[in-house]
Amino acid sequence: MQKYAVIVAGGTGTRMGSAIPKQFLMLHDKPVLYYTIRTFLNAFDDLRIVLVLPEEYIDMGREIIDAYFDDNRVQITAGGETRFHSVQNGLRLVGKDAVVFVHDAVRCLVTIDLIHRCYENALETGSAVPAIRVRDSVRQLNEEENTNEVMDRSRVVLVQTPQTFHSRILLPAFEIDYKERFTDEATVVEAFGLKVSLVPGDETNIKITRPVDLLIAESILKLEMQSQDN
Repeated sequence: MQKYAVIVAGGTGTRMGSAIPKQFLMLHDKPVLYYTIRTFLNAFDDLRIVLVLPEEYIDMGREIIDAYFDDNRVQITAGGETRFHSVQNGLRLVGKDAVVFVHDAVRCLVTIDLIHRCYENALETGSAVPAIRVRDSVRQLNEEENTNEVMDRSRVVLVQTPQTFHSRILLPAFEIDYKERFTDEATVVEAFGLKVSLVPGDETNIKITRPVDLLIAESILKLEMQSQDN
């Protein structure tokens, strides 16, 4: 079974307030993107990466690949107008009989254990979408009526990546027309008429979107490095 990771790095750093996209910001002396790519390459020896970047940052991405990785296992393609279109572009480089991970480049603390967990579940059920339970109280807002309603947090989960599917499911799903409600791969697959399977995510699998997230990632990486040294 072939294995592909479509790593989507289409962000422009607006919420981060940085001059360059957040996937290129430095984290412990290496770009955020480095850690994401490294973990996927280490997860499986036969996994190939399709890196989706804003067209104007493709050269910067190639510099990272050339500096740290075997470029025979990594392909780069340009992103699209939305996440849907960026993933669609990446999937054009994916084999027809494969397990495909679609992952946010800025979730740079993804673990090999989570990747393996998603892979095994996708082999069994065709899909694997990592999610974690909500610990805070949750309310649903109705802005039109200016009201809010308490929700049962035991029935709410936060969805992460890598969202993982067999290519026989994901490739045809991404041939349907784009809708604004397509916020991730799971919503596309469900619109195609199929159910998705949830797997336990990781609390540390955070998405770096704001400056505070970068500080948290630095702390987690520091703890991991210290535990490895010990």
